[in-house]
Amino acid sequence: MGLMDGKRGLILGVANELSIAWGVAQQLRAAGAELAFTYLNDSLEKRVRPLAESLDAKLILPCDVARDEDIEALFAELEKAWGKIDFVVHAVAFANREDLKHGFSQTSREGFRLALDISAYSMVAVTRCAVPLMNPGGSIVTMTYLGAARVIPDYNIMGVAKAALEASVRYLAAELGGRGIRVNAISAGPIKTLAASGIANFREKLRVGEERSPLRRSITQDEVGKATLYLLSDLSSGVTGEIHYVDGGFNVTA
Repeated sequence: MGLMDGKRGLILGVANELSIAWGVAQQLRAAGAELAFTYLNDSLEKRVRPLAESLDAKLILPCDVARDEDIEALFAELEKAWGKIDFVVHAVAFANREDLKHGFSQTSREGFRLALDISAYSMVAVTRCAVPLMNPGGSIVTMTYLGAARVIPDYNIMGVAKAALEASVRYLAAELGGRGIRVNAISAGPIKTLAASGIANFREKLRVGEERSPLRRSITQDEVGKATLYLLSDLSSGVTGEIHYVDGGFNVTA
């Protein structure tokens, strides 16, 4: 018997095999969960579909989280296919490269709006559509980063967006706890992903993280996946509104 046998859920945010969401999906599938995946556009579908199919996924659906109608259509398809769901993994974030290159005070108005819309508000919009389909004991997990709580050089607008995301986790947890739905976040250490490539001096951040973390190494996709599995499973039935650090202890010593 797997920890997630009989459980069904949605993964948002797989872009390729380096994505944190992909590491999460592999752990969930190994534990017995049935998964649905989303992709943003035709180009990303070509990357996501083979990965999803390798985990026996039957539901691989388009969704632009900047569009409410896309999110609503996505959950309508899930309801049609499954009726109910048990979990959602939200691993979506975006900021314009130009707004990451310069000092935070140089962030454009549109860049600020876009980063908070995709990286934070989308969690609220997804949750709103997910809740009516959630079985009792349902769980929602999103992905954040230490830049939400501390100033990380070159992280700029993404730090502010992640801070908004973490606040959203707490408010959603308080609202939905009475309905038996838990909401948490994973704060992973630096990992080489497609999104990380847009952050200046990322290799230096990896090096510093390895030097300062008690584990003296970078965290892995699998480790983030295992922590997410815990937060989505019944093992964490009493945990909600938490920011769960999976960074080798970097936040303790940085």
